[in-house]
Amino acid sequence: MKAGILYKNEDIRYEETDKPVISDNEVLVKVRMTGICGSDVPRVLYNGAHYYPIILGHEFSGEIAQIGAKVEGFEIGDRVSGAPLIPCMKCEDCQNGNFSLCKNYTFIGSRIQGSFAEYVKMPAVNAIKFDKSISFEQGAFFEPATVALHGIKCAEYTGGKDVAVLGGGTIGLFTMQWAKIFGAKSVTVFDISDSRLELAKKLGADHTVNTSNEKTVQSKYGFVFETAGQPQTTKLAFELARNKASVCYIGTPHDNVTFTPREWENVNRKEFKLTGSWMSYSAPFPGDEWTLTAHYFKTGSLKFDESLIFRKYPMKDIKEAFMLYKDPKSVGGKIMLYND
Repeated sequence: MKAGILYKNEDIRYEETDKPVISDNEVLVKVRMTGICGSDVPRVLYNGAHYYPIILGHEFSGEIAQIGAKVEGFEIGDRVSGAPLIPCMKCEDCQNGNFSLCKNYTFIGSRIQGSFAEYVKMPAVNAIKFDKSISFEQGAFFEPATVALHGIKCAEYTGGKDVAVLGGGTIGLFTMQWAKIFGAKSVTVFDISDSRLELAKKLGADHTVNTSNEKTVQSKYGFVFETAGQPQTTKLAFELARNKASVCYIGTPHDNVTFTPREWENVNRKEFKLTGSWMSYSAPFPGDEWTLTAHYFKTGSLKFDESLIFRKYPMKDIKEAFMLYKDPKSVGGKIMLYND
């Protein structure tokens, strides 16, 4: 098969390699569409890969091409998305159903070969079937949609309250939609990009705030979800939370964050609950994060819009796609790779 193979920093080549060989409990998936995740960028551009050579990619969809001898419930041609985490199932966290916190996991597209290829293999339990009404582009958005839903679950979310979502990126827009699906009184999306805020409105946000222009902060939100991983939004979350609120951090930070004593004192004075969220898995594995995403994409309650995609490239142009991230401000959404 052909694949985009990372040999060293900035050296990613589209070339021939061996097709994966599956075991009795695995399936082989013909990759139709795969997204470049923000976590893939440092692996390619900033020496962030675990080892070389490696095939990255973990947000993907495709069709079942081969089925292991002990696998049931699948047919050749089934449309599937892939849950990339492969937990050990033996550690204390796995035994308690907290697979996202597994101490000995492996991961498709970072620790083992991934989806920037014509084919990818995975345990059958990691393959999530989806309806034919769902496009392969949409199927490649399962993983970010499940990350958003896991954050909702970590926050012990309940409806009927005002919700703030900080960050209008892919995960932020799905977080906003999940909050709406499960009964938010209202959802406000905060971002610095007018185009992302327009898309948020299109996908169902009740209110939007451009934080570059609006400096007035209302501490009225019963749930606050930080999805951008930026120092400014990390601190803003504390300001937006009302008394006894729930604040959940989904975004991954890349810079130091410093609080003044007065800013941090919000934790004490407001008595809000603060939690993080990591990946997107629960029991029974891989969790209702994945089954509910398939369900609500099918019903249309969880909306997909082509505007979520910035640009599509054939897999052979994978290096060109990654070079765009040398100026990350020029990338206005998800970049997708497809096999001809």
